[in-house]
Amino acid sequence: MKITMLMLQRFDIYILSIINKYLRNKYMDTFMCIMTKLGDMGAIWIAIAFILLLDKTYRYMGKMIIITLVASTVLGEGILKHLIKRLRPCNEKKDIELIIKKPVSLYSFPSGHTLSSFAVAGVLSTYFIQYELIFIVLASLIALSRIYLYVHYPTDVIGGIIIGLMCSKFILIFCN
Repeated sequence: MKITMLMLQRFDIYILSIINKYLRNKYMDTFMCIMTKLGDMGAIWIAIAFILLLDKTYRYMGKMIIITLVASTVLGEGILKHLIKRLRPCNEKKDIELIIKKPVSLYSFPSGHTLSSFAVAGVLSTYFIQYELIFIVLASLIALSRIYLYVHYPTDVIGGIIIGLMCSKFILIFCN
């Protein structure tokens, strides 16, 4: 078990160093800051839910999105992060200069932005299949921004994707 964790940690650090070495530039910095802002507090997903709530035809979908956001936040931020207690890369490596405000939570697994984004994207993709690619790309960019900005390890994001998609499946079963 310890060897596996060490290998995962090395993988995470290797990916972060590759991103830092080859992808960092002022354009990507700006783009990734925008992407992460869309995921802050579920902003983009709340905006979509609000739009859906305004239309009587899609009101139920809007409510499902809110339920999904609440459930994924409770699961990720309220339970899993405090059980696992994995420190963020920016909290472990002191020589990193963040280009965003340091997250309040010390813990990184799973990525809350990623978990909620994939949970909502999974639900939306089920009902609006013609926009599935847009939802998944948006969720993916939000997830990648968290790695790029050095506030999550790649495995935090991978975990967030898996748990988020599982959460969306549970919500779809529960609400239908």
